[in-house]
Amino acid sequence: MASREQSRLVVALVGGSHLVNHAYFMLLPPIFGPLRADLGLTDAQLGVALGTVGVVVTALQLPFGSLSDARGRTPVLAISLTFGAVGALLTATAQSYAWLLAASVVTGVGIAGHHPAHYPLIGAATTPDTRGRAYSVHGFTGALGFAAPPAIVAAAATAGLDWRLAVGAIAAVGAVYGAACLLAFDRYVDREVTHPTGDEAADATGTQPTSDASLGVRVRRELRSLLSSPPIVALTVLWFLTSAAGWGIKQYTATLLSSGYAMPDARANFFVSAMLAVGALVIFGGGYLTDRYASGPVLVGGYAALVAVAGLLAAGALPTLGALALVLFLSATVDGSRPARAALADTLSPDDAAGKNFGLLTVGISGGAAVAPPVLSVVVARYGVAAAFWTIAGLGVVAVALTAAVLSVSGTVLTGRAQPGD
Repeated sequence: MASREQSRLVVALVGGSHLVNHAYFMLLPPIFGPLRADLGLTDAQLGVALGTVGVVVTALQLPFGSLSDARGRTPVLAISLTFGAVGALLTATAQSYAWLLAASVVTGVGIAGHHPAHYPLIGAATTPDTRGRAYSVHGFTGALGFAAPPAIVAAAATAGLDWRLAVGAIAAVGAVYGAACLLAFDRYVDREVTHPTGDEAADATGTQPTSDASLGVRVRRELRSLLSSPPIVALTVLWFLTSAAGWGIKQYTATLLSSGYAMPDARANFFVSAMLAVGALVIFGGGYLTDRYASGPVLVGGYAALVAVAGLLAAGALPTLGALALVLFLSATVDGSRPARAALADTLSPDDAAGKNFGLLTVGISGGAAVAPPVLSVVVARYGVAAAFWTIAGLGVVAVALTAAVLSVSGTVLTGRAQPGD
């Protein structure tokens, strides 16, 4: 196990990588307007470019997870940091739609490897009584990463600078950070943290993978390995559900305040921004509670609160001040449970399968983000925005039941501090 100083270094390095990673993920939306003007692109073309990033990220989760388990976390991190910076640079210099699509593919490759490397690195560098707080740092830096590109592009525009300079600056900072991060891992972090147990990860049968096996055989072996752990499969569904709920909250809270509580749009959007800020800060509280009481009660409490808050807002019976107070903590019901969710997944993942498991779990996140917007838009169009919040409350109910099932099947305690080896 890494020393306390090395553990802090790993958490800091991974946190910085997460910030850079999410900044790359958020590159395109702030520059949609300039891309329309400079390259003559349509909204549909921009949507395809943004969707391309998501498709590549989702498709490469399991391959990068397998590579992380077999060859080490830092090689995957190196690929991701490098491709991410190159993709951002290609975006900054795009001269045509085909160029932008190529940049989206490269950026997607860069983004894809971060989670299969990040989570196992944190798990290997921390102890069960500090892991929740470590994952809260990871979550908070990711939130900062999402916020960075809009702020940088807006600041550049205010100063009269071209959007290409703003995106190029993000690429340059990401490249410099990537080089420094990888150098620090190489010089100051033990191999037992950066690589899974053994130089080569064993497959589900305990034997070393054979390099001459056909692609089909390797794919089937990996799928069997993934599906051999029902708790991880159930957690993937849980991550899907909470991702869908989170996107629904971000997408329709302002609409709910405007239509259900007669609030002006500008004020509604202000409260949504405040809600997201509170959620990002509550991540730290969720990490502390996870370390103090274990993952189970934090998850069940957070998702039960989601059911209650979303249901009360959907009912529309609250006074305006009461609704605003609940809205401030609505996102926190999901965000505050994220460290516990990651810590539970880490507990259920052996060292030589952590990359694949977290890759699969990230597919759940991506799936929720892909499914929630179109499904909830249909719900809102047919039944109104309150129905969307009843749907979110329903997702919370399923999340509570699924969490209880995972805890029961895996033998993980619901209360009390998590112990090594749980």
